[in-house]
Amino acid sequence: MSRLWIARHAEAVADESGLTETGRRQAVLLGERLAAVPITRISHSPQPRAVETARIVALALPGVPVRVAPELDDADPSQDPDGAAAMVARFGRPPADELVITHNFQVAWFVRDALDAPPERWAGLNQCNAGLTVLGYRAGRPPSMMVFNDVSHLPPELRWTGFPAGIRP
Repeated sequence: MSRLWIARHAEAVADESGLTETGRRQAVLLGERLAAVPITRISHSPQPRAVETARIVALALPGVPVRVAPELDDADPSQDPDGAAAMVARFGRPPADELVITHNFQVAWFVRDALDAPPERWAGLNQCNAGLTVLGYRAGRPPSMMVFNDVSHLPPELRWTGFPAGIRP
């Protein structure tokens, strides 16, 4: 079985040009969480908040190649069906465990695709900053959602960023 490990970038500053101090701590803890996972590659969105998250996570995964992937950019998948299809084609069913660091919309689209849900169902799925989702792929079988929005690697005060204040616990 191969797994696609998908993380939403850590908390960004208001102009999205990088991470907050909270975001940098989230990224460190995400890297520590993934240190024992046999990740073979890290791909990330070209947006600065994802680039910085990937750089910090990679510190805990020495020797794992890190690359930018334009398909993981922060775009509405429902408005760009060709781009969404290219993203799933490139990263769905990875040959080995791979980590992608991307954005809320893209994580939701990967989950929607894995569950074979209608395209309109992606919009209701939200992830925390540095939340981890894992999809499993076995030859000849449909994908499985193994984990969704896991934040157990974050202490309570670092969880739930990225969600509107009204729905945070």
